Amino acid sequence: MKNITFILFSMLLLSKGTAQSKDIEYKDGEQLLSGISVKPTKPTANRPGILILPAWMGIDEHAKESANRLAALGYITFIADIYGKDQRPKNYSEAGEKAGYFKKTIKEYQIRIKLALEQLIKQGANPDNIVVMGYCFGGTGAIEAARSNMKVKGVVSFHGGLGRDLSRDINPITPKVLVLHGADDPYESKQEVDYFQEEMRKAQADWQMIFYANAVHAFTDKNAGNDNSKGAAYNELADQRSWKAMMIFIKEVLK
Repeated sequence: MKNITFILFSMLLLSKGTAQSKDIEYKDGEQLLSGISVKPTKPTANRPGILILPAWMGIDEHAKESANRLAALGYITFIADIYGKDQRPKNYSEAGEKAGYFKKTIKEYQIRIKLALEQLIKQGANPDNIVVMGYCFGGTGAIEAARSNMKVKGVVSFHGGLGRDLSRDINPITPKVLVLHGADDPYESKQEVDYFQEEMRKAQADWQMIFYANAVHAFTDKNAGNDNSKGAAYNELADQRSWKAMMIFIKEVLK
């Protein structure tokens, strides 16, 4: 039923001429990547762009739905392919392995994000008017975009990983940061949350962190079930509230 709803939603957008979806192939060396561009027929003034970094399974319906919703509002969007066209995980085990690799080799993750940013700009986004957002593993990537001071106005992390190698230097962070976090997320310890907040202070970042009651990991993912005891579950209220928080943030930082 959820897939049918998404398909009908996408068809409605396309039938109204509000969004144009297209697969875009690009490369990191010899690795072929395939992201998705979703553009409004009439972009908002100053052509604001939003890069979407998917969760650990790679490009999924959740990322596509977000791209369509944002394109319907006039934003030029691009869904990044972090793993590669022929490297998509087939199950959670493979997803954990692949996501873990990029978390450990953070420079390679940053390169894949930058390549996706280039594609967003090629699709017409204003290079001086971009926000990066991400879910779970993608939320980690959004924070890394801020840590590495990519040329973006801001970043939004939905239930993303906050940890970093403590041996890494803390440098000033220019992009504005919004972190949307489940108050009961078992995958981020209080210590990691404290370390992250201290990092933001030392980096003199313009940052916000919002906690959602009764929300665990993956609270925006409708396919995550509703059993909080499993550590990852959908929470409709937190999903709605976090989306509204992101839209307020986007309107503030983008022209």
